[in-house]
Amino acid sequence: MGHKSPAYQIISVPIGKIEPNTYNPNTVAPPEMKLLYESIKADGYTMPIVCYHDKTRDIYMIVDGFHRYRVMLEHPDIYEREEGRLPVSVIDKPLDQRMASTIRHNRARGNHDVDLMSNIVQELHELGRSDAWISRHLGMDRDEILRLKQITGLAALFQDVKFGQAWRPMEEEGD
Repeated sequence: MGHKSPAYQIISVPIGKIEPNTYNPNTVAPPEMKLLYESIKADGYTMPIVCYHDKTRDIYMIVDGFHRYRVMLEHPDIYEREEGRLPVSVIDKPLDQRMASTIRHNRARGNHDVDLMSNIVQELHELGRSDAWISRHLGMDRDEILRLKQITGLAALFQDVKFGQAWRPMEEEGD
């Protein structure tokens, strides 16, 4: 049998066993959060939260769906109706792949906070991922990666970059 997508294996998880990740750069403005609440109120949860199951802690770390999770936390009517449980789709991938998955999910939908995106590029670099890997897995071009690296201002992000001699200062006459 071939690959079976996680969407075919949705489980019901108590919200107390779900935690947000520390790297999600996605932000949702208050009007859209209100709309998300209204959508969940009217239609229920139509999409599961995507999580990684940390078996040692028995916690589900959110890869995608933080704002759907927040709706349940912030709205007692939703919490009660859903009996404090969220539909969860589990992926079993290492941290760098989960980060890439979060970005792909988010980029397919909307905007990112630039500072948080810079932090992700920095963390992926620290995990040993090359610009080519980041480009391929996060859907960024090299210029975008460079701009995000510049925002963090960390020299370590440029340690593997070869710099040429673009110009040399000329000596003033009479020196």
